[in-house]
Amino acid sequence: MAKIQPLAAAASPSSSDDQRSQQAYTVWMKSLVFNGNGCTVYGHDGAVAFGVDNYGCRGSREVFFMDRKGKALIRIRRKGFGMFRSWEVCRCTHNGGQEEEATPWFSVQRAEKGGAAVAMHGGTGTCYYTIDGCSAHKSEYSVRGVDGAVVAEVARKQTPAGVVLEEDVLTLTVAPEADHLLFLGLVIVRGLINCSL
Repeated sequence: MAKIQPLAAAASPSSSDDQRSQQAYTVWMKSLVFNGNGCTVYGHDGAVAFGVDNYGCRGSREVFFMDRKGKALIRIRRKGFGMFRSWEVCRCTHNGGQEEEATPWFSVQRAEKGGAAVAMHGGTGTCYYTIDGCSAHKSEYSVRGVDGAVVAEVARKQTPAGVVLEEDVLTLTVAPEADHLLFLGLVIVRGLINCSL
């Protein structure tokens, strides 16, 4: 299988060292399984790193985000209906026969102006992120922290020659100190919100 190499995150001359060392993932909003729904995430080396293979119908109530070996890392479950719908995400621990932690890791609920609010569970307190543009079927959006600063960005992938690829081939750019699994999970939840998975 050919590798898909993500582009290094661009940095302006005024960018800090942290911004220059941001890492990019290529997210293809398609499953590698024939007739399956899901997505495939390619790492910095161009090899498959993660994936979601939803064998059921598009917009399933539950999906698992897996590593390249098929080991489930997080479970995403839809709760509620209509405007009260939310998505609850739990880590899969695989210790002592338990498949997931009892306490959710984070939850996502639609917010005003077409966005979504992310509530973190556990720890010293609740921390919030927001996802811009959840109601729009566009490929470019960002995740912001409580201070409004962008912590992760998703955009359509471009080739080194500047050719913009299809809307289902994306680049996720995440700061190196951030929990990459969290932001990859948010990309999956956003796909579920828009019924593209």
